[in-house]
Amino acid sequence: MNFDYIKLNVYFYQTDSGAEPVRKWLQSLSSVHKKAIGEDIKTIQFGWPLGMPLVEKIKPFLWEVRSRVPDGIARVLFTIDGNIMILLHGFIKKTKKTPKNELKTALARLKKYQED
Repeated sequence: MNFDYIKLNVYFYQTDSGAEPVRKWLQSLSSVHKKAIGEDIKTIQFGWPLGMPLVEKIKPFLWEVRSRVPDGIARVLFTIDGNIMILLHGFIKKTKKTPKNELKTALARLKKYQED
């Protein structure tokens, strides 16, 4: 793999205590889920900027990775800072609309990241 073509470096959002919620969430998933999500994130790393069906802009400074997994659609909400992709929040979506609490979590982390 030629790393010269990477357009974005990926980082996990860290809480004040140093926890990385998206990394922890990913570690809890099956290997099938991890592989699908990881491949989609890698596609974004090498191909940014991308749009639907893989990436959708949700709000200013907030996008989502849309990964198909066996029991629904995985979502990883992220922001871009220069050439860095910061993974803010992840969840498995089982309904058409993104649950408000999931969006609220991502927006709170985005705000905290922007303030720091």
